[in-house]
Amino acid sequence: MESYSRTVRWLVWGGLAVVIMAVLFAFIQQQRAPGSSPAESALAKQDLPLISQLSDFTLTNQLAQPVGLAKFANKVWFADIIFTRCPGPCPVMTKRMAELQAHFAAEPKVAFATLTTDPGHDTPTVMQRFAERFGANAERWQFLTGDKPEIVSLAVDEMKLIAREKPPGEQVTPEDLFIHATIFVVIDRQGRLRGVLESMEDGWKGKAISIANSLLNEPPK
Repeated sequence: MESYSRTVRWLVWGGLAVVIMAVLFAFIQQQRAPGSSPAESALAKQDLPLISQLSDFTLTNQLAQPVGLAKFANKVWFADIIFTRCPGPCPVMTKRMAELQAHFAAEPKVAFATLTTDPGHDTPTVMQRFAERFGANAERWQFLTGDKPEIVSLAVDEMKLIAREKPPGEQVTPEDLFIHATIFVVIDRQGRLRGVLESMEDGWKGKAISIANSLLNEPPK
């Protein structure tokens, strides 16, 4: 009889342990966004400020197609500004954007945009060659050129990206043409600027993924 009671107690406690472990596992999975570290999951719950609302625009992508805000409708998207002749950080920035493209390859609601500071040189053909160098998916990642005032309005006024031409006296090499931001900005599904991160700092990728996941998890408006 004592042996029977001991067996029952073991079965009860064993079953309780299994239930507790199952509850803990479900809780952890709920807290953790897919593909994210625990730190990223915590950041994904952050409240992100509304920085600005983007206006519609008309630029041209690497396939010589017109692109406006509608191209990014209902998508969370990353954007930056570079120029293809850049001797400095632009290749590193584009490589890091390519890492984000790879991370979100299975998430069709994440897109990417790279603007140029040098539209006189960076034609759609030049932009396409540059895009192909980094494995850009033309359906998901737009390399944008066009009229300089339109680029300035979108990049500087609305995305808060810094970009200016260098005077000849400040140029170190013939390609040292512009000073521009090395930040990535993140726009939500309503076309609103919601996140900014420095692409050259340690931990940039985790922060970028966390911001995007947070915006993806927001209920549609």
